[in-house]
Amino acid sequence: MNEFAQTQVLPLTPGILLSLASIFFGFALGALFGALESGFKPMMREAGMSVLDSVYGGDTDKLEKAVAKGWKYAIRGHIHGGAIGTSALGCILLMAMLGEPGVLEKVSAVAFGAGSLLYSSFWIVAGFKAPKVGKPKEAKESLWWIAMPGAGLCMIGLVGTFLSVCIHAMA
Repeated sequence: MNEFAQTQVLPLTPGILLSLASIFFGFALGALFGALESGFKPMMREAGMSVLDSVYGGDTDKLEKAVAKGWKYAIRGHIHGGAIGTSALGCILLMAMLGEPGVLEKVSAVAFGAGSLLYSSFWIVAGFKAPKVGKPKEAKESLWWIAMPGAGLCMIGLVGTFLSVCIHAMA
């Protein structure tokens, strides 16, 4: 392993691995959804059918709308995993190029990587919960405890990257 990798990249490995896990998660979901879309939607519909009378009052049109919205949420999970994971990885590698990472860079890397994985997971859970709840917005709101920490960690990672770049630019 060369000196750059040893001193500047290796200390950021936890964040790098979390970012890569998020990217893998997003790509894997994309592959699964592409290959098995015809299986996922009926599974979501079936979950909604189990509460057709109690949640939807027997209205199958409302159920179909919830399934469609739930599917959109699931797709967001796939997209967010790849996009935010890639952004996190890029920011982490930028911090590695600035010099030997300190506490700011290490915390920012882990926060961004973990946030990208957590936030994309939120969308998947919300998507599959939506048909069971009946109102997709309620499914989303009930999962604030996943969404808010995920988004917050991403912001901590991004702000940390910004500060790191500013600090190194002024040094």
